[in-house]
Formats: sequence, C-alpha cells, structure tokens
Amino acid sequence: MRNQPKYHLWKNAGYAVEGFFEVFKHETSFKIEVYLSLAVWIGLLFVPMPLIAKAILGLSMLFVLIAELANSAIERTVDLVTKEQHTLAKHAKDAGATMVLFTVIFTAIVWIVTLYSVYFA
Repeated sequence: MRNQPKYHLWKNAGYAVEGFFEVFKHETSFKIEVYLSLAVWIGLLFVPMPLIAKAILGLSMLFVLIAELANSAIERTVDLVTKEQHTLAKHAKDAGATMVLFTVIFTAIVWIVTLYSVYFA
C-alpha cells in the first residue's frame, strides 16, 4: 500500500497549477514556449481556415509544453539525486532534451502538413 494522502480534485489541481508556475518562473525555454503558444493561439483566431485545422495547429503546440514540463521534471529529479557530474545523470537529461526536440520537430511537421493541406491541396 502506498503512503499518500487521500485524493482531492481541487488540491491536486492546485499542485498542478503550482508546478506550472514553478517551471514557468525558473525555465526560460518553457516561458518562451508558453508565450509563443499564446501568440499562436490568439493568431489562429484571426486566420481564415477551417476550425479543424485551427484545432490541430493549436493543440499541437501543447505537445511542446508537455514535453518541456516532463523534461523539467527529469532535470529536477536528477538534480535531487546527485549534484555530481555523472554519466547516467547526463544521459537522463540529454534524453529529456531529445524528447523536447522530437516534439518540436513533430509540431513543425504537423504545421507544414496542415498548412499545405489547407492552402495548397
């Protein structure tokens, strides 16, 4: 049996919001990605294209934010475990960075394919 408190929706949602703002405050890359996503989401409101295309483009931006949050969790966990330079710590952090990179590449491909299908197909 796990030693954890009873589940409370609002309390757990509060932890999630707290985590978001902690990462936003301390991770420059996450802050840039949040601002870029907000700009894209606002811009999509004014672009003449089908709603489904806007949804695909807007939601694809969430993948980058999710990956950056996961990467931040990996980095913090590694830093908690060891402050020393260790090969496995580096590999864990590098894998997290690769996750973010692949997500950015995925999002770029989604944008290219979606915009091509809307405007050139």
